[in-house]
Amino acid sequence: MKDKIKKRLHRKEHVKKTMKDNTRPRLCVFKSLNNIYAQVFSIDNDVLAHASSLSKELRAKIKGHSGNVDAAKIVGAEIAEQCKRKSVHSVAFDRNGYIYHGRVKALADAARENGLNF
Repeated sequence: MKDKIKKRLHRKEHVKKTMKDNTRPRLCVFKSLNNIYAQVFSIDNDVLAHASSLSKELRAKIKGHSGNVDAAKIVGAEIAEQCKRKSVHSVAFDRNGYIYHGRVKALADAARENGLNF
């Protein structure tokens, strides 16, 4: 288990280096076993938008377990809607060291389908 965590943190550092010179807001994803979270940070690290499978509004939309792919799609759609309201149309996707597969991919695809460019 420790090797898995070390590998994720190593990937996270690599992604962090590529994000350093970026001029777009950053869409950061965090996932736990039970939930998924997404935040959009400005260049100055101020939170512009946030969504998670724990929020009351999204819990009503999520059927079943809140840590599955369907919940990630709902969170991705919500984060895109919040970005539209703040007139943020283009972001840099920070997968936080997670492999682009499953819930992370579902969140990214849902955000793209709802008008967020990255």
